[in-house]
This record gives sequence, structure tokens and C-alpha cells, in this order.
Amino acid sequence: MTELPPLPHEAAASRRRPWIGYAMVATAATLFAVNGVVSKVILASGLSSLRLTQVRLTGAAAGVMLVVLLTRPSILRATRRELVFLAVFGIFGLAFVQWLYFLAIHRLEIGIALLIQYLAPLLVALWARYGMRRPVRRRIWIALVLALGGLTLVVQIWRGTETPLNGVGVAASLAAALAFALYILLAEQGVKRRDAVSLSGYGFLFGALFFACIQPWWTFPGHIVTERVSLLGNLASSHVPVWALMAWMVVLGTIAPFGLFVGSLRHIPATRASILAMLEPVVATIVAWAWLDESLAAVQLVGGVVVLCGIVLAQTARGESEIIPGTPLAKEASRRRAGQYK
Repeated sequence: MTELPPLPHEAAASRRRPWIGYAMVATAATLFAVNGVVSKVILASGLSSLRLTQVRLTGAAAGVMLVVLLTRPSILRATRRELVFLAVFGIFGLAFVQWLYFLAIHRLEIGIALLIQYLAPLLVALWARYGMRRPVRRRIWIALVLALGGLTLVVQIWRGTETPLNGVGVAASLAAALAFALYILLAEQGVKRRDAVSLSGYGFLFGALFFACIQPWWTFPGHIVTERVSLLGNLASSHVPVWALMAWMVVLGTIAPFGLFVGSLRHIPATRASILAMLEPVVATIVAWAWLDESLAAVQLVGGVVVLCGIVLAQTARGESEIIPGTPLAKEASRRRAGQYK
């Protein structure tokens, strides 16, 4: 997808630090979880999910690109062929996953929306196994079952919701799962050719340009930005301007977590990273309990433990997806492709 020379396999392997990758994904999941509640508060102000996505992407693009241009402009060099890849990554990965997620949580409870969206790790594993023909160890599949089962307990899906399930919200969540899986797979390829900062910056930029074409900035409802809104739930008595919530969303809800997640893919495989990211719904449930005064039952705590067990199980798996191509270990693994891993 690019004409830039690939990284040397030995050098790439020597820079892998799995524990750093785990810490990066866990931090990103926590920031994403808090951002879900922040975004729900912003949406309550009357701003549409499409406009909120535009603000998020444009603010992130401006912030990242400005810093890069002032510090390391050379990392923005890209060939025409690579720009096509970056545009696909930015539009169909970054932009769509954010817009569809906002669309979903505006019509569904956050937990339900996240449960559906986090079918993405399963899609990533299925693509690795059947699309890329890479063996996926049995414990990864078990880990996925545990994690998704745990999330079902966290969300308590059998209790239903306060309002009937919204068809548009469910469809948006399913589409978000597809977009999230595509984002993960494209990011895994992208970090093989460039650093996480420039990859994220280009992704935000192309996503922002895409939404600017759909809805020009001169039609933006600027009056909403200066309005003060209630933080809802346990913080209902507190009111803050919408622009402050937007600033939080751009910096700590977008630039930081997306950068951390993309950067983690230099240290751990996409399958592991996507399963570890399933911490987000668990943390989101806790945040919603503390902030929005949503219930937190014992079964939800049990579900959180089950999710953690699935995540830990996934991180103990070592499979061909971690093997550096071209090495003797990779050649040996290719001869064992018939599924002899336990």
C-alpha cells in the first residue's frame, strides 16, 4: 500500500515491549469510556452526532498537525500511493467509527451500544484466521467468548432498556463494529510504515476534510458552543460551557486515546489489542454509575471480572500473528499451519 521501505524485521522485533502496549491500550480504553459520558452530555445540548464528529475530528487534526509541523514536519512526508491508504484509514476507519458511535449512544444506552460495537474484536480474529490465513489459537476464541459473555453481564441485556431498542441505534452500533474492526486492521498496517503520531494526524485530517465536504463549517450552529449545560446525573447541579466539554473531548477523548491505541500496535498484535480494548464498556459502566447515577449490580461486577479473565487469557496466547515474517520461526510456523497449536 506504500512505496516507503519496510522496517527491518529484527529492529522492529527488538523495539517490541508488550507491557507498554498493554498499558497504552488500557489507558486508551479508560479515556474512551469517560469520553462516552462526556459526549452524551454534549449531545444533550442539541448538537447532532454528525456535527459532534466533525468537531472531534477537526479539533484533533488541528491539534496534532500543528504540533507536528512545529516539531517534526519531516514525518509528514508521504507518497501519492500512501495518501490513498491514509485517506481510507481516516474516512472509513477513524471518521466512521466515531460518527456511528455517537449516532448509536444518542439513541441507545451507552452499555448496549458498546456491547454491539465490541463485536469488532471477533471480526478482527475472524479476518486474521480466514482472510489472512493466520492461525488464531484456541485460547483467543475462548477469550473472546469470555469477554463478550462478561460484557453481556455488565450490560444486563436480559433486563432490556428503559426505552425500546431503537432500530437506527442498533444498526449504527453494528456498523460501528465493522468500522472499528477496519480501523484496527488498517492501523496495524499503517504503523509498519510510519509513526503513530503522523498516522493519527493524517487520519484525523482526512476525516475532518470528509465531514467538511458533507456539512460546510459556515453552517455550524455556533450558538451552541457558548451555551452552559448540565453535567447530568450526580453532577446535574453543575453547569459548564459546551466549548469546555468539546476541548476535553478533542484532547483527552480523541488525540490521546487514538494515539495510544495506534502506538500500541507496534508492541502487541491487533487481535490482542482489540480484546484488551474491551475494558472500555466495563469502565464506561463504572463511570456511568458514578457520574450518571446508573445502577451497578453485583452481576455487573461479576461480568467485569469475567471480561478481565478473558483479557488475561488472550494476553497469554502466543501465535503466528506475533512472529516476524522471514525469520526461521516464521518458516517453521508456516509448516505448522494446519492448526497444531493448542
